[in-house]
Amino acid sequence: MRPRRFVEPVRPVRQNLINEAIRAPKVRLIDDDGSQLGIKQTSEALEHAFAKNLDLVLVAAEADPPVARVMDHSKYLYEQQQKAKLARKHQSQIHVKEIKLRPKIGKHDYETKKGHVVRFLNQRAKVKVTIMFRGRETTHPERGRDLLMRLAEDVKEIGVIESAPVLDGRNMVMLLGPTKQAGVARDAKAEDEQGGKEALQGDGGGQAPAPKRDEEPQSGEEVRPEEAQVQ
Repeated sequence: MRPRRFVEPVRPVRQNLINEAIRAPKVRLIDDDGSQLGIKQTSEALEHAFAKNLDLVLVAAEADPPVARVMDHSKYLYEQQQKAKLARKHQSQIHVKEIKLRPKIGKHDYETKKGHVVRFLNQRAKVKVTIMFRGRETTHPERGRDLLMRLAEDVKEIGVIESAPVLDGRNMVMLLGPTKQAGVARDAKAEDEQGGKEALQGDGGGQAPAPKRDEEPQSGEEVRPEEAQVQ
């Protein structure tokens, strides 16, 4: 039998009770301008809100008595959605990439790995560099530390050490983070390429193509051969 796929349940969004859904007999009423109106019967608070063409919203159900506020509930929900959207827009996502090296790595492999580190840093991602020791290599951790510091020195213009090399079992780990210069050269190159394409498109569209030799226009005074023949 095919196993069922686990789906994490979605928690319902808690919504404030409004108007007739408020079951408490009394509420501590806050007017739409923020002024405190004291403890009122819920029916009286509803009449006050409806008289202003607004809603009565329960904002603190755990209080004794519960706190209700007079407001435009639809406008309130819209403002909350816009705030949440703006917060998600400005929220920075941190990506961590990992590169694994051996303490006796060859020159060509080192350059390849370093290229990956440079690419990740230019993407403004953090890079976790791991040195993997095997066998007797664990007796010389300084080789792994020297290799990590060499890598940090080679990418110092776009990467900074956020976590110094630390020995963790048979591995040594270092964390690199992007500097302010990371990705700047890449973005500038992309802008130059885009500007070059636009310039080429503009030059090509400003002039009409030259007519071919067999498509050159004839002069209006030229006499056709058949008209020049004497009848």
